[in-house]
Amino acid sequence: MATYISHSPDETRALGEKWGRAAKEGWVLGLSGDLGSGKTQLVKGIASGLGCPARVHSPTYALLNEYSGGRLPLIHIDLYRLNGRSDVIGAGLEEYLTRPSGVTVVEWIERWTAGQVPEAHIQQIVFEHISEFERKITYDHSLA
Repeated sequence: MATYISHSPDETRALGEKWGRAAKEGWVLGLSGDLGSGKTQLVKGIASGLGCPARVHSPTYALLNEYSGGRLPLIHIDLYRLNGRSDVIGAGLEEYLTRPSGVTVVEWIERWTAGQVPEAHIQQIVFEHISEFERKITYDHSLA
């Protein structure tokens, strides 16, 4: 695992943009971290790196936002309001987590994995608060 210390939302977006430029079809990025830890900022950067022209916002109430117009489609899922795997399946989101076309980024991935190690194709990214502006972002080396 690799660690990145972000000192601002702009730095978090820049990291996401780097990953968006490198993204490959079929990527599933699973994000974990407290509210306000920077997950959506990272997604904004990924969208920018993919060349998506749309304004990215958290799909907390919609569950899913789909962005096209970039190099690959971006599916942004927020599982915060769901209680587990059965709710995710019931909401019809399973295919985006198991057989994505484009790039899928999932906030609150732990609602899908239920504390288990995520499936091998899901790249886990963990956000931790260090201070008001600093975040520790831990991720798989393959994203570096």
